[in-house]
Amino acid sequence: MKDPHTLSTEEIEQVEKLCLRGLHRAVLDFGSEAWEIFYQSPDEPKDVAEDVTREMLDRLGGYQIQQRVLGNVDYRKARYVIMPDSMIRQALFVDSKAERDDRSATMQMSQLSMSARQHRAGAEVEVPGKLPPISVYGGVPYLTTTLSVHYHYTEESDKHILQSATLAAVPNGALQRIYNPTPEETIWLVGRNAPSLGEEFRVRLSFSALKSRRRWRVQKVTYNRADGAVAGEWDDDA
Repeated sequence: MKDPHTLSTEEIEQVEKLCLRGLHRAVLDFGSEAWEIFYQSPDEPKDVAEDVTREMLDRLGGYQIQQRVLGNVDYRKARYVIMPDSMIRQALFVDSKAERDDRSATMQMSQLSMSARQHRAGAEVEVPGKLPPISVYGGVPYLTTTLSVHYHYTEESDKHILQSATLAAVPNGALQRIYNPTPEETIWLVGRNAPSLGEEFRVRLSFSALKSRRRWRVQKVTYNRADGAVAGEWDDDA
């Protein structure tokens, strides 16, 4: 068993890539069921998204650990990640969003282990994520991994029409210098929050900015209403 504190940045990236591959496979295997659930459900899209993600990932299985993990996300599990030459304990957090914009995903700082460095109102800001890069439960360390499933939908006659799902591996806080070293070099857009109303600080994860750093960190699955086809080839770095 490898202590997460000893992992190099490259090893952390390998873990996150492996986990996103698993999520990508889960979305493809769940197939048109996601489309049908969105279409048939009378619930709010954000609630449908949470239900779809939970059901989809419950089918995935994996090497789970009987340990409750805490976090403000739709799906969270303690589990083992099996690498070619090691085994790592992981606290996995998967957040779901359903929005009509497919360019970014709104995220709360309670869902991140990385700080958000960006410009707001002409000033530099740095707000730390509220998840630790390494979580500790029962005195045992777990590598924190956050994934995002962003469902893009349209509305038609009071029906939710699922168009695509964008999957993203949100970098662990230990990768700050690679993905967001300065406010100018950032993967974050200004979030939809109003400080004047007492709303908590939020950011939007820019899919294009994240993908420009590592292509594999953002994957897309599309849904074809006409024939029920679900498509999405894994997109990797050249």
